[in-house]
Amino acid sequence: MQTYQGIIVDAISRRKFKGEIAVENGKIISIEEKNHDIEQYILPGLVDAHVHIESSMTVPSVFARMVVARGTVAVVSDPHEIANIMGEEGIDYMLEDAKKVPLKAFFGVPSCVPATPFESSGAVLDADAVDRLLAREDLYYLSEMMNFPGVIMGFPEVMAKLESAKKYGKNIDGHAPGLRGADLQKYVGAGISTDHESFTYEEAVEKIKLGMKILIREGSSARNFETLHKLIDEYPESVMLCTDDSHPDTLIYEGHIDKLLRRGQEKGLDIYNLIRAAVINPVEHYGLDVGMLREGYPADFIIIDDLKSFNVMKTFIDGNCVYDNGKVLFSIEKAPVKNVFNRGKISIDDIKLTLPDSEIKGEQMEKQIKKIRVIVAQDGELVTGQETVLPKVENGNLVSDPARDILKMVVLSRYANDPAQIGFIKNIGLKKGAIASSIAHDSHNIIAVGATDEEIVGAVNRLVENRGGIVVGTAENLLDLPLEVSGLMSTLDGKEVAARYGQLNEEARKLGTSLMSPFMTLSFMSLLVIPELKLGDKGLFDVTKFEFVELFADE
Repeated sequence: MQTYQGIIVDAISRRKFKGEIAVENGKIISIEEKNHDIEQYILPGLVDAHVHIESSMTVPSVFARMVVARGTVAVVSDPHEIANIMGEEGIDYMLEDAKKVPLKAFFGVPSCVPATPFESSGAVLDADAVDRLLAREDLYYLSEMMNFPGVIMGFPEVMAKLESAKKYGKNIDGHAPGLRGADLQKYVGAGISTDHESFTYEEAVEKIKLGMKILIREGSSARNFETLHKLIDEYPESVMLCTDDSHPDTLIYEGHIDKLLRRGQEKGLDIYNLIRAAVINPVEHYGLDVGMLREGYPADFIIIDDLKSFNVMKTFIDGNCVYDNGKVLFSIEKAPVKNVFNRGKISIDDIKLTLPDSEIKGEQMEKQIKKIRVIVAQDGELVTGQETVLPKVENGNLVSDPARDILKMVVLSRYANDPAQIGFIKNIGLKKGAIASSIAHDSHNIIAVGATDEEIVGAVNRLVENRGGIVVGTAENLLDLPLEVSGLMSTLDGKEVAARYGQLNEEARKLGTSLMSPFMTLSFMSLLVIPELKLGDKGLFDVTKFEFVELFADE
């Protein structure tokens, strides 16, 4: 038996007291009040209620080493990203690697593979496959139902997946950005119980009043804590905390769920409500085998210095200390490499966009040019706007216009040598050079933005050479981060990946971007289920209309 003393923070009884906990065989066998002079605090271990481990750019075992250092003992994880590339094989890869480490990872069954029928993906999980996966005991819920139009309109394939989750008694996670009113009522009425996509306070409240649990997300790009944090005190039983998509530098340098408890304390939120959101609500909602600092429960707890700085000193999982004052106490074996990447190199001709009437010269040509639709990126948001503008034309070709911050963007299938799709985007901010990535939600095709065609092609071809990853730079100087596992994850140590990723971010800023997380923002510019205008590997897509649109506007 082991005993630990400190100021125990009991979120269920809503009190703090000097005490001692006793642990035996991985369980807490007693929690008793006891007078002592030890000033450290003992709290239940933290839970991330919704995360895509793939977004950490590290495999699950490496990810675990990063987050236990931040007091996280469990994650509710959606393997949606790798499933879109490798299907069931990808899901099994995540489960097998996660089993190598103490972190408790509870994986769901991706509900939208592919996310839409309007892009190329590497796999399909139809209703039969989803039903078979939901029957497994090692898969705990139906992951975020992003196809909210399909739910509202009652598409048979979508409804069959929802019915399978109900048949096996498993929760259904939601994904419904901006959905309100009657359509929201239909969505919730279909049995969907959570949402992590609310970007206004009023939207979140409406969802809560319909019975949904709101997951307040704070990732690397999409950050909603500032907007939604008041919900924690106002609706304490209806809120959870999640990171959704956090890159390695965010996890290493900013933190995980622990950073939200720090911020909540700074904003004067009730500590017991914060712990409820960070631990109790996700454990109870998903039925997780995770301790909540209760007798008879797993000994999953953390020791911190004080509630304000929330500096994690020790992390325990099932009674074993897995992190102790700067040192992770478990090692990992290097994960195997799995990938699907069938793209060949491209040339400038492959991304050249010629005006239909390019033979017209001078002033007459100017009169013929139509405005084009431009994606308007928003820093820190997955949603985009759209504008129509006159394009820059050189020698009859549409090109990037860094002076107006209107840059060419291309998306190419990673699964075949299909033609490139071309669009334009505002607010990336590059003055020169290009950025490219094989992380492009949800099908993870190749996406690139640049100041010139030459630089776009150079970045894409380096990406092809690496069979996935991230690239940034000019034609003369390219930096890269290879991601050998599905073009999404590295098997290297998290600090090494974070350092390299930080270098790439810094290089992007030198090239002109002011985006908080340029590669994360770029990765969502082909996400065809988040409004308003996106570019997929089959064309420019208006999410609000849920249909392809032409680059040239009618007006």
